[in-house]
Amino acid sequence: METTIWWHVYPLGFLGAPIRPEAASQRVLTHRLRRLIPWLDYMNDLGVNGLLLGPIFTSQTHGYDTTDFFSIDPRLGDLNDFDDLMRACKDRGIAVMLDGVFNHVGTGFPAFQRAFADLGDQDMFTIRRNDQGDPDYVKFEGHASLPELNHDSPRVAQLVRDVMEFWLAKGISAWRLDAAYTTDVHFWQHVLPEVRAKFPKVWFMGEVIQADYPTVIRESGFDSLTQYELWKAVWSSLKDGNFFELDWSLQRHDEFMDACTPQTFIGNHDVTRIASKVGIEKAVLACVILLTVGGVPSIYYGDELGMTGVKEDRLGGDDAVRPEFPATPKPSDELNESQSRIFGIYRSLIALRKANPWLARARTKSTLLQNRHYTYESKGEHGETLSVDLQLDPHPRADVHLSNSSVLSFAM
Repeated sequence: METTIWWHVYPLGFLGAPIRPEAASQRVLTHRLRRLIPWLDYMNDLGVNGLLLGPIFTSQTHGYDTTDFFSIDPRLGDLNDFDDLMRACKDRGIAVMLDGVFNHVGTGFPAFQRAFADLGDQDMFTIRRNDQGDPDYVKFEGHASLPELNHDSPRVAQLVRDVMEFWLAKGISAWRLDAAYTTDVHFWQHVLPEVRAKFPKVWFMGEVIQADYPTVIRESGFDSLTQYELWKAVWSSLKDGNFFELDWSLQRHDEFMDACTPQTFIGNHDVTRIASKVGIEKAVLACVILLTVGGVPSIYYGDELGMTGVKEDRLGGDDAVRPEFPATPKPSDELNESQSRIFGIYRSLIALRKANPWLARARTKSTLLQNRHYTYESKGEHGETLSVDLQLDPHPRADVHLSNSSVLSFAM
């Protein structure tokens, strides 16, 4: 899976499902998941070959408050819709990764309701009762709507194995492990080996924000993890005109690459869009960095069109970065000038990376380092070389020098 380039979609938003349904009528079975199928040809046109789906299991609101791991959320469809999507992906050579929210569940999760009412399943959660018998429970990051699973419980480990194997048997290739940064890494040692024994090619990618990445990889058994350090350095260095930060993070990135091939990104469902962070001109340079350094890159849906969106710390604050997309893609000749330009840049860089699969394991070294001008070389294990020249003045521009002496230039 190291050479897969993922297109990351948040399905509830992308497909226009009500995120916070207020009435039963908003939860009725609606076959929205099939609307992803026309977008698979768009993915082929862009050049990506992996579909990373955010939560699709039955949940209460935003998908991260699961109530049933073995069913598709009725706001998205049912298992038949999922099977049709999987067949369509297989026909087009597209791998599928699902979002496994195994750190916590929703308060409507049946086992939690039983445990909270003292009717059983107490071992699956950490519930305390005061002298009057009133219950309280461990919550994910203090959110009362997200009770944490007890990862010391063998029943929880078996549940996670059962869920993983159920969906792997339906044809998925990989799991994103949500909130892996807060789940005890040793939990995964009790889960992943047994799953691998049945599905040897499965790929596990943990969501890890701040940690000793190599230690997490070693102790958890993950294949990869989210490279938040590099994400921050990319947008921050471009925004502030400080390539010294990027250079330091790329040196760190090389060290992490000794332990695994991290998932690299410049956008996802939890952060402000790159074009809103740094502007569309510098967003082009961010894309160049993403696709010319080592790692397993993912592209958050809409970034390849230059979409904007700001994440806010409030109820509904994620909605702007999780927008609905139309039922079918716009033909390329109907894109506006800016959309067409940025889409073409993404497509060219993806084609470059696919033609040079060694980039997944490449190491980088700076050859010129200034605040607003930075050049580096990405080198493969067998001597392959690609040089990148990033300039912020007089306007943002990136030149990529190939080993055959040709140069690709990228700017808005």
